[in-house]
This record gives sequence, structure tokens and C-alpha cells, in this order.
Amino acid sequence: MNANPWVQLAIFLALLFALAWPLARWCDLVFSGRLAERARWVGGVERLALRLIGSVPDEDMPWWRYALSIIAFNVVGLAALYALQRLQGWLPFNPQGFGAVAPDLALNTAVSFVTNTNWQSYGGESTMSHGTQMLGLTVQNFLSAATGIAVALAVIRGFVRKASSGLGNAWLDLTRTTLWLLLPISAVFALFLVAQGVPQTLAGAQTAQLVDPITYTVQEAGRDLTQTATTQTIALGPVASQEAIKLLGTNGGGFFNANSAHPFENPTALSNLAEMVAILLIPLALVFLFGRWSGDARQGAALIGAMTVLFVALYALGVLAQAQPNPRLTALGLQGPSLEGLETRFGIVGSMLFAATTTAASCGAVNAMHDSLMPLAGLAPMFLMQLGEVVYGGVGSGLYGMLLFAVVAVFIAGLMVGRTPEYLGKKIGTFDMKMAALAVIVVPALVLAGTALALRAEPGLAGLTNPGAHGLSQTLYALTSAANNNGSAFAGLSANAPFYNVLLAAAMWFGRFFVIVPVLALAGSLAAKPRVPASAGTLPTNNGMFVVLLIATVLLVGALNYVPALALGPVAEHLALFATP
Repeated sequence: MNANPWVQLAIFLALLFALAWPLARWCDLVFSGRLAERARWVGGVERLALRLIGSVPDEDMPWWRYALSIIAFNVVGLAALYALQRLQGWLPFNPQGFGAVAPDLALNTAVSFVTNTNWQSYGGESTMSHGTQMLGLTVQNFLSAATGIAVALAVIRGFVRKASSGLGNAWLDLTRTTLWLLLPISAVFALFLVAQGVPQTLAGAQTAQLVDPITYTVQEAGRDLTQTATTQTIALGPVASQEAIKLLGTNGGGFFNANSAHPFENPTALSNLAEMVAILLIPLALVFLFGRWSGDARQGAALIGAMTVLFVALYALGVLAQAQPNPRLTALGLQGPSLEGLETRFGIVGSMLFAATTTAASCGAVNAMHDSLMPLAGLAPMFLMQLGEVVYGGVGSGLYGMLLFAVVAVFIAGLMVGRTPEYLGKKIGTFDMKMAALAVIVVPALVLAGTALALRAEPGLAGLTNPGAHGLSQTLYALTSAANNNGSAFAGLSANAPFYNVLLAAAMWFGRFFVIVPVLALAGSLAAKPRVPASAGTLPTNNGMFVVLLIATVLLVGALNYVPALALGPVAEHLALFATP
């Protein structure tokens, strides 16, 4: 192993931090309302949008009303996207002539895109019309990302406000996020992708003449028939616009079935680097914003420090594990690491850095097939999701997820010294800990219960394509991805069936909103409390010691639930693979 993995990591992190810091300043300008004050037309657009909704800019919602607004907004989006899929055969922008999407798949896809999961049990270029891709999936990519950011803004206000009864205006937060944050940077990034070679067109598939005809054999009526292909069908569409927001909004749903391994989604090494940066750009900027709004930039730096340590450690595990030669292939005389399922344009380092990035965030875009990774290399992205996707995390969800662990960490520290825990000057009470505990345990419960159900039910077992430990890993990865709103898959699970479509839809919906509601309840409780001055017994939450405590809390509280399942899945597969014959 040479220095290449660490050089690429250093370049990636340097570029990410260099862009996230000024973006945090822009977020501060937008969400503090100063942009609307400085540009009158911006304020006019916001007031018009709120008037159409039936709200006013200075409305300050209590936590329960903020939560109801968010849920109602997403229920309407769910119904609209489901209807669009079922009716796409009669709607315009359908040059492929695709018919209605099956009810169970339409439900799964609607829930998936509304919850910012973007799990795909279908091939995009062979199932969804251009109209469904643009007016349904791409629109929800914006709105689901706006939901996560709005919740994060409300949670930050809960921590920094003093004796306040409200968390802000959900409709204003959604409007500002969509219009002044997501749309502008997505437009710029889409143009960059077009320059790199990503298509952006309303044209249907094109037929290309092959230079060398391909001869192949098919079976028909028990006989082998030789056929020759002289043309190839190349799918096109409005790819760049969906690709931009799929990454910037940590959505992950690809226009093509191969996702970011497809050369029309990710054509160059430069686009690969830019796509990885885009995934973590807004999540990191929001953590910087938390430091600015808390009045102490070191508070945000402490969270970033914990996130970065966990990210680097699990990336290192993945790249080192994948660099190991596969002993089964070595026995056949093949030398070097296994490249099965990896895009050779990016190699091991580019593939594993992308895998770590997309699962650290709740993105799910992939440039390699995780099902083909070495066992411990496959464990790394799975474990990043099982941490709660708080290592930078999804847009908004990563920040409020890590703040949950920060609350738990100061509570544990308070128990050790016999003192009421505090965070940012707010005393953590019984109700606060109940809400934090509920939000932390709901996702592991969904993952483990869902995996157990899938491995016990006959329709669940029918979807497995591999026996033994790898089959367990496939199912565990799918439920982990769904409940954590990631959307990536081991790709070997046959999930496009009514059983998995409904099971995963339930995991995605409850994994999203059974976390958002208690998180907002916690924020509402903290916002109503006064800030108490620090004393000699106050635990500092802006230094290296707290970073260590926070990492330990994430590992022990967030991930310990999964250790037995991981031991039976990827760890057992690794031991069996490297066992002496």
C-alpha cells in the first residue's frame, strides 16, 4: 500500500473544508434573515410564498406545530409522487412510452424519495419517464433535503435560544432552504457536470450502430439460437439536473441503474472528486453554522473533530480491507486485489472513498457495487450507517443526530460526577433524556426487527441471492440503509417484490419521522429553558476531551446494538474466506 489513499483523502478533506466554511457564512446570511433585509426582492419572494401557504414571516412555531407542519408537508409530497408514478403512462415527457409503475413499487419509491432515502428497487432508465424523473423524483430531492435542513435549523435554535416558546417558522425555513441554498448551488453544479460530459436533454433513448457486431447465444424452445446485435440503445435524459441535487441534497437516487458508476452520471476523475465533495458540503457547512449561532465556533469544531476521526478510521478500514488479495482468486492464479464490482476508472481508493462518503452521509449514491466488496470492506460503509449517519451525515439529519449523541454524552458525564448535565448552558432534564433516548434507539430497533422478520418470512428468504453469512449481510445492509435513510444497497438482494417494497417503505418512513418528532420535542424543551452560566463543575464541550467522550458515546450507544449481527454477517464471512483450507 502506497501513499495514494492518504493523498487522495487529504485532497478531498482540504477541498471540502475550504468550500464548507464560506457556505456556512452564506447559510448564516440566508437563515438569519439578513439576506431578505438587504435584498428587498428576496424578502418579497419569501412573503409571497408564505402568503400562498397561509403563513407570515414572523410566525414562531412551538415544537409540536413545527413538527406537524413538516409531517403534513411530506404527506402531501408522498401522495403527489405516488400519483405521478401511477399515472405516468398518461402524462407528458414520456418519450419511452413507459406505463404505470406497480402499486407496491410506487409506494416504496414515493416513501423513499420523500424521506431523503432514495432507495431504488428499479432501474431508473427503464422504469421512470422523463416527467416522473424531473417533476417527481428531482422535485422531491429538493424538498426532502429542505426538510432535513429545516429541522436542523429548528434544533440549533432550540439549543441557542433563551426562554423561548418557539423554534421558528417551518414554512419560511423550507422556502429559504429551497430558493436560496439548494437551487443556486444545484444549478451551478449541474452546469459543471454538463461540462464534464453528463447529459441534460429531454430526448429519448438513441440508437447507435456498433463498430463490431456482437454475436451471442440464447435458448428458445430448448434450442440454442445464435443471434447478432448490430445496434445499441443508449438511454439519455435530464441527468445533470437530477445528479446535482441527488448529491448536494444527500439523496442518492440515480437516473441510471448503475448510479454514479455509470459514465453518464460520473464521467471523469474530476467529476468523481466533485461528487464526493458535494455529498458532504452542506452537512459540514451546517455544523460550522451551529458553531456560529452558538456563539462559540469551538462547539462546532468539537462536533467536526469527532466526525472526522470516525470518518478517517472507517475509510482506512475499508481501503485496507479491499486492498487485500482475495484468497479464492489467488488460488486460481490471479494476482493483486479484487476489482470485482469496482469501476476501474476510479480503482480501489476512489471507490472506497466514495463508499465511505456516501454512507457517512445519508446519501446512498454509489460508484461501486458494495455487494462485491471484500467482507470487511463491506462492513465499513455498513457500520458508518449504523452509527446513525452522524459522521457529517445527511443534510440536516447528520447535525441533529450528532447533537443527540452530544446530549447523551454530557448526561453520561453528569452521572459519573454526580452533577446535573448541561450542554451550551442548558440543563438536560428527564424529558430531554427520554426524547434523546427514543430518537437514538428507534432506528436500531427498526433495523434489527426488520432484518429478523425478513430472515424468518418466506418472501424475505426468497429475495436472498447468496446463502450463509453474505445473505445475512445483504438483508442487514438493506434494512440499515432504509431505516437510516441512506438508500445504498448490497445490490445482491432481490428487493423489488411486495414484501420488501412494503417492509423497506415502513422502515424508511418511521426511521425518518420517529427521529424528527422527538428531536423537535427535545429542541422545544431546551429552547424554553434559560441559559445558566458555566461553573467550575461544568463539563467543557468544546475541547479534545469532549471529542473523545463523544466518539465513545457514538460507538457504545449508537453502534453496540449491531455488533452481534455484524459478527454473524461480514465478520463471519471474512473469517471463512481467509480460513486455512
